[in-house]
Amino acid sequence: MTKDLPYRPCVGIVLANPQGLIFTGERVDTPGAWQMPQGGIDDGETPEAAALRELEEETGLPAASVTIEAEHPDWVLYDLPDHLVGKLWKGRFRGQTQKWFLLRYDGPDSAIDIAKHDLEFARWRWSSADEVLRDIVPFKREVYDQVIAAFRAKL
Repeated sequence: MTKDLPYRPCVGIVLANPQGLIFTGERVDTPGAWQMPQGGIDDGETPEAAALRELEEETGLPAASVTIEAEHPDWVLYDLPDHLVGKLWKGRFRGQTQKWFLLRYDGPDSAIDIAKHDLEFARWRWSSADEVLRDIVPFKREVYDQVIAAFRAKL
């Protein structure tokens, strides 16, 4: 039955600082699980617009504070583990298909406000690419491998 479900259209954001470190947040609902910002694409919204909206919702940073440096050439998808299918997204999706963007931020850390909207992250930090890959939940690791590989030269 899972294979009959579609993938949720989504964006992912590699938010990098001038030193090439990547913003990661520890999920409120899964202590110890660190990830990059991501979220669904609303009806009628372009992936780029969704990425900038999600950036603001999850970090408090407005679109004007970042530069879009790259877009992953492909949609990258992953399947949820069986124990999460039916629990996330009202059971309507088997996983996500994601369009990833590399955004550069060179402003002060004090402008980042993860509590500005609905709190998705308990805390945040700047992480190296290797730390990002180490700390992601296993079912998203292949996606993160692909995304980091695509953007590593620009980090």
